[in-house]
Amino acid sequence: MHVLALVHGRQGRSGVFGDAVVERGHELEEWSLAWGEPPPRPLDDYGAVLVFGGVMHADEDDRHPWLREETMFLQRLLDVRTPVLGVCLGAQLLARAAHASVGPAREPEIGWYEVELTAAAADDPVLSAMPQRFHALQWHFYTHGVPAGAVELARSAVCTQAFRLGDAAWGIQFHAEVSHAQVARWLSEDEAPGFDVDAILRETEQRIEAWNAVGRDLCNAFVTVAERVEAPV
Repeated sequence: MHVLALVHGRQGRSGVFGDAVVERGHELEEWSLAWGEPPPRPLDDYGAVLVFGGVMHADEDDRHPWLREETMFLQRLLDVRTPVLGVCLGAQLLARAAHASVGPAREPEIGWYEVELTAAAADDPVLSAMPQRFHALQWHFYTHGVPAGAVELARSAVCTQAFRLGDAAWGIQFHAEVSHAQVARWLSEDEAPGFDVDAILRETEQRIEAWNAVGRDLCNAFVTVAERVEAPV
């Protein structure tokens, strides 16, 4: 199966999700609409799409005109029911593509925050791979509404953390894909005013190994859904 990783700059990459895809024998190809070139292969050739994070916000069309094109691209994925999983900005763009609101959260979440699954997650084919409560790596200033017809699957004290739309689309606000190296790079390169960078890095060192195992489980559950769509019984 060919899997497309939709990226937004060098910071929001596939991380342990990419490792999980390749370990299952599939081919992962990265692409960005910001590159101004077509994807490596026709869209219909992809059995699944992963949409990752970025430093931009989901409503910054004036600064990043390709965001409007990406929203239409995601609308097409939803229309044809290609399995898609959006992470952070990817979840916000997926929600936007489904006509939900996106905008600033009442407060940013940067670092490790507790997340709890909703009752609806218990039998969800993807989020049921997560613990009922867990500390998740977060890095976002924006949030999104739950699209009409979608099911909220997880929440933090601040906002929605996961949803499912239909039977083939998921969004997660937290960064289940992130590696230790990625977090260290974000903390060294990005501005995080009001946050204790050293404390976040120390907590990352304590939590990242277990978090990566959870992230692989989550991605594997999503890929299992895509495999079933690709080769129905």
